[in-house]
Amino acid sequence: MELRPELCPPAVSPERAAQLRSAVENITRLLAGGEPADGAITAFNAGTGHSYRAEHFLTYEESRGLEDFVLEAARPARPVVADITRDELAEVVRRIIAADHDSDYYVLLLTTNVRHPRVTDLIFWPPPELVDATPEQIVDAAVSYRPIAL
Repeated sequence: MELRPELCPPAVSPERAAQLRSAVENITRLLAGGEPADGAITAFNAGTGHSYRAEHFLTYEESRGLEDFVLEAARPARPVVADITRDELAEVVRRIIAADHDSDYYVLLLTTNVRHPRVTDLIFWPPPELVDATPEQIVDAAVSYRPIAL
């Protein structure tokens, strides 16, 4: 299934990537040198819409590379799509399961648009009733979640 543009990872221009890469490297250099970086981090967050903290810049290389961090920062922090459909969510789940090269973005898209607090567990660590489930069954389980009122 083809996804509509607002559900696809936005393209990042080489210029924007270079700008963010330079900012990340500068912030990392400041932090590693023990210099204050609060202003640079605040400016970075204002320019990206994210809420990164110092530890994100100091530890990103432990789980991903600079380019992946830059790509994440260039894309929306919370890609909410108010009118996302069941079929579109199923396609998003399908792309996550297939380990699409943009899987991280699709996981973010799914977790932002579904209320289930552990929706990725339904995919990666499913309960017995969802082992070998189709993407549609996973989506049905996710959207049927209702928080318990305390």
